[in-house]
Amino acid sequence: MDTLLQLQQWYTAQCDGDWEHQFGVHIETLDNPGWLVKIDLAETALSDISFPEVAEGLGDGDHPKQSRWIHCSVRDGVWRGAGDETELDRLLTMFLDWAAKHA
Repeated sequence: MDTLLQLQQWYTAQCDGDWEHQFGVHIETLDNPGWLVKIDLAETALSDISFPEVAEGLGDGDHPKQSRWIHCSVRDGVWRGAGDETELDRLLTMFLDWAAKHA
């Protein structure tokens, strides 16, 4: 299934008339260049589920040391995925695969 369609379906499943007024999904660009994805987990089935951190191609201070890099973790109730300009689909897929395991 298409990654964006899966993300739409996950988001739709969270919308209950309340959740979407406080929480959501945010996709931004970074200037190094790259992508930043933030997905609020509060009041979802994933809010208390551990996510194993993923870090590839990073150096000191979690700064990219290679042209291809990715970093995903959960912090403060938000799933955060960042990666170089080629990694948006992979970031979304990592979140969706994790979410599907805990649905």
